[in-house]
Amino acid sequence: MSVSLEWLSALALAVASAHVLLKVSFPYFWRDLLFLIKVIRCGARLELSKFTSSVHTVLDKFVQQAQRVPNKPFVIFEGNIHTYRDIEQRSNRLAHVFLESVNLRKGDCVALLMSNEPDFLCVWFGLAKVGCSVAFLNTNIKSKSLLHCFNCCGAKTLIVGSELVECLDGILTSLLEDNIQVWAMESHSEHPQVHSLLDKVAAASEQPVPAVLHATTSLKSPTLYIFTSGTTGLPKAAVITHLQSLKAAAGFWAFGMTEDDVVYIPLPLYHSAASLIGIGGTIELGATCVLKKKFSASQFWNDCRKHNVTAFQYIGELCRYLCNQPKREVDKVHKVRMGVGNGLRQDVWREFQSRFGNVKMCEVYGSTEGNLCFMNHIGKIGTVGRSNFLYRLLFKYDLVKYDMEKDEPVKDQYGFCQKVGRGETGLLLSKVNTTSPFFGYAGSKQLTEKKLMRNVFVKGDAYFNTGDLMAEDQEGFICFKDRVGDTFRWKGENVATTELTEALGLVDFMQEVNVYGVEIPGLEGRAGMAAVIIRPGLMFDGKKLFDHVMTDLPAYAHPRFIRIQEMMEMTSTFKQQKFQLVQSGFNPSTISDPLYVLDYQQKSYIPLTETLYHSILAGEYKL
Repeated sequence: MSVSLEWLSALALAVASAHVLLKVSFPYFWRDLLFLIKVIRCGARLELSKFTSSVHTVLDKFVQQAQRVPNKPFVIFEGNIHTYRDIEQRSNRLAHVFLESVNLRKGDCVALLMSNEPDFLCVWFGLAKVGCSVAFLNTNIKSKSLLHCFNCCGAKTLIVGSELVECLDGILTSLLEDNIQVWAMESHSEHPQVHSLLDKVAAASEQPVPAVLHATTSLKSPTLYIFTSGTTGLPKAAVITHLQSLKAAAGFWAFGMTEDDVVYIPLPLYHSAASLIGIGGTIELGATCVLKKKFSASQFWNDCRKHNVTAFQYIGELCRYLCNQPKREVDKVHKVRMGVGNGLRQDVWREFQSRFGNVKMCEVYGSTEGNLCFMNHIGKIGTVGRSNFLYRLLFKYDLVKYDMEKDEPVKDQYGFCQKVGRGETGLLLSKVNTTSPFFGYAGSKQLTEKKLMRNVFVKGDAYFNTGDLMAEDQEGFICFKDRVGDTFRWKGENVATTELTEALGLVDFMQEVNVYGVEIPGLEGRAGMAAVIIRPGLMFDGKKLFDHVMTDLPAYAHPRFIRIQEMMEMTSTFKQQKFQLVQSGFNPSTISDPLYVLDYQQKSYIPLTETLYHSILAGEYKL
C-alpha cells in the first residue's frame, strides 16, 4: 500500500513538475496546440474533399445553414433583419432571372458594382448558384480603371447598384461597344441600354435552381476576382478559388467565435476582409452579422450596443478613428469581446483596450492574393501572428535579408537568398507548392510572375514575394515592420515609416500621422516627411515636437518636414495614402497646406517659406 502511495505521489509530482516546466519554458504551449489542432482539422477537411465527387463550397454551406436555421437573422442592415431564409429565397429569385432574362451560363464571369447592402449578397449568391464567377468592383474606381477591370477578368455582364448607375457616366458607351451588357438593381431604368432587374425579380420563382449548375469538382476553380487596391497603377484582379474562400471562412471559427456571436462588418464588401472573412466566416458559424453601409466612428458603439454585437472587423486606421471620438462614460458599456482585422498599430492597440475595455484584438496577416496567413490567436500587442516548429512544417515561409539601398534581396556567392536570424528584420517569402499554391492575377501572366521569386534557396524553387518586411522574435511572435516600398533610406540608414509614425503619434497634439520619404535634389536617399492632423482644440507646437524628436528618435530618423492637413487621404481599405504625398514633395509654392521644416539652430520646426525652400535646393540649408 505504501509503495502504491509512493508511486502516486511520484506521478503527481512529475505531472506538476511537467506542468510548471511547460508554463515557464513554453508558456503558450496549450494555446498553440489547440489552435494548431483547429488549423490541421480545417486543412485535413479540405484535403479529404479532393477525393470526393464534388467540393462543398461556401455557397453550399450557406444553403445548408438556410435549411438548418431558416428563421435566424443572417444580416441586420439599417435596422432591418434579413434571415437566412430571406437571403436564400431572394438569391434564388435572382438566379432564375440571371438564367432566363440575362441569359447567363455556367462559367461566365460577371462584374458586380454595388455598395454594402443585403442585395450585394443576394446578387453574389444568385450568380454563384448559376455557376458564374463574380468580379467585385471597387466602388471608388472610375472610368479608365473600371474599363481595365473588365479586360482583366473577361466579364461581359455588369450588375450595378441603383445608386451607382451614375458612376457609369462617361464609360457606358465604351462598355456597350465592348458588348458588355449592363443590368441595374432598379425596377425601371432611365437609360434604354441599361436593363432593370428588380421588376423581373418580383415575378421570379423562389425555388432553388438545379444544384448541378454550381457544382464543382475542384477546389482550385475560380469563384471570385477581387481587385487589389494599390496606391499606384491600375487594379490587379486577384484570382480567388474555392480553396481560398473556404480557408478564409474558417477564420472566425479558428479564433473561437461561435454561432451565438453577432459580428459587426463596417468594411466594404468588395474587399476580401469583409466578403471572404466576414460574410464567409458568419456563414461557416451560422452566426449573425450587422452590415454597415459605410463605417461611421460616431455610430459604431451605439450600433454595437443596439444589436448586442460581440465581435467586429477592422482594418487600417479604423480603430484610431474610434479612439479619436470624444470620450463618454459609456465607452466600456458593450458586449464586444473580440476584434478581427489587420493594420493595428501598437499605440492605438493599447489606447483602444485602455479606453474600451479588454477587447481581444486578433490580428490576421495575409494579402488577398497571397498563399500564406498568420493569425495572432494569443492577442499579444504589436504582433500579427505566431509561429513554431509545427507551424513551419505545415506552412513553408522564410525571412530573407533585404538591401534597402539596392531595393533587392541580399544574395550569397552562389546567387541564393540569405535567411535572417531571430529578431532580425527580413523580407517575408512564402513557398509555392501543392498545399500552398499561388493562383496569381487574372489576365496577366506577367503580373503573376512578377510576384514570384525563383531559385531562392535552391535551383527550381518558387516563393511568393509578399513585399513585407517582418521579424520573428525569440518566442515565435511575428511582427510587421513595413512594406518594402514604404521604408526609405536617409543618411545611410533605413527609416521604417511605421516606427516613425508611432513615435510621432505620442506627441499630445498629434491626432493622425502619415510618414513618407521625399527626394531632395542633390542628396542621396529620401528625407523624412510627416503629414499630420492636429487634435481639435490644440495647436501645432514646433518646439515641443522638436524636443520629442530629439529625445525619442535617432538623428537619421528625424522628420525633416511637417505638412499639416485638415483631412488624411485614405485608400478604400482604410490605409493611409502615401503616393500623392510623395509626388507633391515639399514645395510651399505648390502646396496650400502649412509646411514646417526642422531647424536645429532654433531648436524647433519653423514655417517653410519659399526662401528656405530654395535654400534647401541650393544646398545652403543644413538638414
